[in-house]
Amino acid sequence: MSAPSLAPRRTGRTYLHTGVSLLVLLVGAVLAVRHRQVLDNGTDHLVVADRGWLLLAVTAACATWVCAALTQQGAVAVALPRARLLAAQFSASAANHLMPAGLGAGTVNWRFLTRCGLTPTATATALALKATASTVTRVALIGALVLAGPGLIHLPHLPAATALLALLPGVLLLPPLRRRVGTLVRGAVAEVRAVHALPGRAWALWGGSIAFAAAHALTVYAVAHALELPLPAAKIALAYLAASSAAVLLPTPGGLGSLDAALAFALVGVGAPGSMAVSVVLGYRLLTTWLPLVPGLVVLAVLARRRMV
Repeated sequence: MSAPSLAPRRTGRTYLHTGVSLLVLLVGAVLAVRHRQVLDNGTDHLVVADRGWLLLAVTAACATWVCAALTQQGAVAVALPRARLLAAQFSASAANHLMPAGLGAGTVNWRFLTRCGLTPTATATALALKATASTVTRVALIGALVLAGPGLIHLPHLPAATALLALLPGVLLLPPLRRRVGTLVRGAVAEVRAVHALPGRAWALWGGSIAFAAAHALTVYAVAHALELPLPAAKIALAYLAASSAAVLLPTPGGLGSLDAALAFALVGVGAPGSMAVSVVLGYRLLTTWLPLVPGLVVLAVLARRRMV
């Protein structure tokens, strides 16, 4: 009597996973069509870009997924399946552009870690630890760059009203962000101790976090040089780190809009002409968001279909 009762349940789950896969692919296709102009503009700029620098930018963009996988592995004490871990990070980066404030990537990683056998508590702690390591390393890198090169960034003058409007979203979001940071810190303490008892995991966590930020900064740097904007590496790194940190205050999907504006603003602050700053941001977004988006959603659909996430 048990076999017939299980068959409809399994069939229902199969239909559910298939439906989710198709929905993910449909959303990806809609996004690609809606933002076709962005893709076209970015492609036009990159067509005339320097091929050597462009290859470096592509390589750095691809390295971000490896760094994310390394960081996620460092956040848990148990060994994770490497191929599935890398595929999960690649698909998580695509899912992150569908939901606000990193919820897409968090959801994919949550399901991946629980499918790997982690308890909900261990999974939540691992994700909190990864987020904490990312925040700490970004702040540390910004501080190191500012101390190493005072005057690296000069923000353009803004009217007082414009500055207040720019800060308003951050002020409104401060209470929930404060609670969220407090939760992350409290949840990460126990796991930090467990991870740091294993030197290999600690190196993976912190090294992966630093490498992830460095890979993104290198992508921006290579795109800038491919478009013949020879800014120093330290200035571009500081611009990216400051922009990506500021973009966290605006919970848009994948930082779309918030990161673009902040990065363009920061590049102008380190000496880039306004039009070139926009071109660099378009090129960076094309390589890290738009080109990997549909392949990433395809991988996500496959992982969901095989019940790996």
